[in-house]
Amino acid sequence: MDIIEILKAVLFGIVEGVTEWLPISSTGHMILLNEFVTLNVSEDFWEMFLVVIQLGAILAVVILFWNKIFPFRFREKPVVQKDIFALWFKILAACIPAAVVGLAFDDVLDALFYNPWCVAIALIVFGVAFIVIENRNKTMRPKITELRDITYQTALMIGVFQLIAAVFPGTSRSGATILGALMIGVSRTVAAEFTFFLAIPVMLGASLLKLVKFGFAFTGEEMVILAVGMAVAFIVSVIVIRFLMGYIKKHDFKVFGWYRIVLGAVVLLYFALS
Repeated sequence: MDIIEILKAVLFGIVEGVTEWLPISSTGHMILLNEFVTLNVSEDFWEMFLVVIQLGAILAVVILFWNKIFPFRFREKPVVQKDIFALWFKILAACIPAAVVGLAFDDVLDALFYNPWCVAIALIVFGVAFIVIENRNKTMRPKITELRDITYQTALMIGVFQLIAAVFPGTSRSGATILGALMIGVSRTVAAEFTFFLAIPVMLGASLLKLVKFGFAFTGEEMVILAVGMAVAFIVSVIVIRFLMGYIKKHDFKVFGWYRIVLGAVVLLYFALS
């Protein structure tokens, strides 16, 4: 077992845990990091690793928001919380657009758009969009300030924005869904929470798809690399999610928009020169 490869997995786990939840594109950061720090693994394993490492990040959401997403309570007698069941149906409805396109065109989309140029352009375009939308929203009050106020129509509209992220790497799944929610009048806090919950079935499905394609044929070293990456992504995600939920209570998302623009420019410049 090469300790250097383990340390690389730790670094990728840190980047995943930070960038999965902040609306700044985990894919863009992973592509850039991979230019300087490359895991000594097969191409098939690398493609699977990029997706399945997200399961660690998902576990952080499940643990931090357990009381908001688990519909059963066991105290004196079992209680079913119907509002949480209703929320899950809306989450599943929002998953439909990305799920249909992802299952049908996963390999085609990867071949067409999974490259530094498309990622950089998506970073910049959505960075500008965040700044524009937040400036527009300065004088507007959000229409939806509670999770229970999200309708099926609203959920589907957010799901369409998630579809954009599924088609164009670098858009950022969390960035696209948060931006879409803000555009249709959802508050920042509710937009972030709904995005976190929406990630659970999306990432579980994407990870399962990649694992099936990979074939579960892991070497011992590959299993350790994947496990370390997921564990680190989980720990970092807990910290980042708590930070973000506190941050957006007093601040808007414009700082992330500016960051995306700068990162996109750096990616374009780096690959143009290289």
